[in-house]
This record gives sequence, structure tokens and C-alpha cells, in this order.
Amino acid sequence: MSASAALVVDDFPGPREIVAGVGTPSTVAGWKALADGLLTTHTCTFHRNVEISARYAWMYGLLPAYLKWAGMAALASHHVRLALYPLRLATDCRGVLDIPRALGSPKVFLLADVNTIRETNNGIFNDIFWVHLAYTAADDGIRCLRALLGPEPAYDAVLAGFELIDRGRRVQENPASTPNQRMAADELVWAGNLRLLEHEQRTLVQPHFDRLSCRFARLASMGSATSFEVSGLRHELRYFTSFYLSSAPRRGSASTRARGWPRITTFDDRWRWLESSVVPRFRRLDADASLFDLSLRRIHEESNYYAVNPCVLRN
Repeated sequence: MSASAALVVDDFPGPREIVAGVGTPSTVAGWKALADGLLTTHTCTFHRNVEISARYAWMYGLLPAYLKWAGMAALASHHVRLALYPLRLATDCRGVLDIPRALGSPKVFLLADVNTIRETNNGIFNDIFWVHLAYTAADDGIRCLRALLGPEPAYDAVLAGFELIDRGRRVQENPASTPNQRMAADELVWAGNLRLLEHEQRTLVQPHFDRLSCRFARLASMGSATSFEVSGLRHELRYFTSFYLSSAPRRGSASTRARGWPRITTFDDRWRWLESSVVPRFRRLDADASLFDLSLRRIHEESNYYAVNPCVLRN
């Protein structure tokens, strides 16, 4: 698949069309390979990142009432591109990045840590995106996931999350459901997506973050913030949240003396911020379809830009 073909989001076929063209995979490995095939093999780290962000945005757009994790992942991956910028400094004149060689060079500050962030972003896509693809491609998505994930203990939390999402979806799509039942179903959907987020953070992100240097951990803690790409100062302030400002205890408090300052690389500290601050702001944004559409449109536009523009211009 060419780079431009992979990044034109608006013309991208639906999951059932994709599966119809290659056949329905019968294994987890087969679904992972199919999902990975939706990305190009372009060597540029930035290209791959924006493709991942665009695929998440595409997936959210298929079922925005239910696939909330995909929407959050689209914005999170979009923000990761800023942390990956040092990798562009390690490319050669062709725009090619030789990671093993670059890691042996001291010319780029904290390059090993930046590469860990790259691996984390790629690992999340490899682990969870295909599950969404299988769910949306099958006639009975949850039955498909039960067959695939039931024998996989590592995916217990993911299957449990989709069970909640699907329960909520069935109530929402039942014309006989009452307003109270629909409100309860909406909470089920969010609870299911929170399960997916916790799986992502505990199983995939934390092992990678444990490898980060103390210096990078401190910088990341101070720099981690979410604004959800909304425009206008009033909107930016409403949706902005900073890990450091939200999580740091008051100076001299007992909790500060007992465990020190919070760090984004510590699961409990990070999860507390995500659950109490980031997710509630995302829910607020998700309820405003016009604003969220603008945020996702920026991701689409950047994806299409990178499809036709190399990361490094040749002399």
C-alpha cells in the first residue's frame, strides 16, 4: 500500500470492505497482520505516527457513540509526534532513520528515551487497534471477539471492556429503550472504554515507561498536558489539563514528604490524572460533536500533508 493511499482518510474503505478484499483472519496474529497492513512501510517515524493517529480517528468515526478509546488514542498519538521530534534530527539526507546506529550517537539529547516513546506508540497500536477492526468488521462483533480473545488471558481486560461496550450499544440501538436505560447504557460504554484505557496504561505503557531515564521522567512529568487540539482561548482553557499542576501535592504536605513528587512514569500517579482529569475533559469534548470534529480534522489534514511531503528535504 502506498503512503498516499494509506493516509487519505476520507476515501478509506470500511472494515468490512477491507476484510472482504483479503478474507477474514481466523487468528489474533492474522488480525494483527491485517491491521499493520493498513500502515505503510515508510521508514520515517513521523509518517508512521501520523498514520497511526489517522487510523484511530478513522476507527472512532465509524462508531463514535461507542469506540471512545479510539478517539482518545487518536488525540494522544497526535500529541506524541512532538515527543518524537528528536528522531528527525537523527535522519540522514534521504530522511531515513537507522535507529540502532542513531542510539549509539550522543548528538541527540535523550534519544534512547524518545525511541522508547516511539516503541510505546507502535506497541499500543499493534495490541489494541486490531481488536477494534475485528469488532467493526464482523456481523456480530462481540461474538467474534469472544472467539478470538477468550483463549488469550492477556486480553481478559480488553474482552471485558468490549463486553460492556457491546451491552451498552445493544441498549442504545434498541428503539424500545427508555431514556433512563439509555443513560445507564452510556455509562456502560464509558466503563468499557475505561477498561481498555487501563489495559493500555498498565500492560503496554508501564513496562516501557519503567525503562525511561529519571531525567526524561522529570521532563515528561512537567511537560505532559492535554488540550485536545480545540481552538480559541476559551475552549483551550476549558479542555486543558496538566499532569504536573493537577497531580502535584501542596509543598510541605504529608503526601509530598512520604512519596515525593508525582511522576507521569508511575502508573498510580498517571492513572489518577487520566481518570480524574483527562477522561472527564474528553467526555465533555466528545459531547460537543462540532468541536471534536475540528480536532479530528486536524489529524486528517496532517496525515494527508505528510503523505505528499517528505520529512527531510533533499539538497
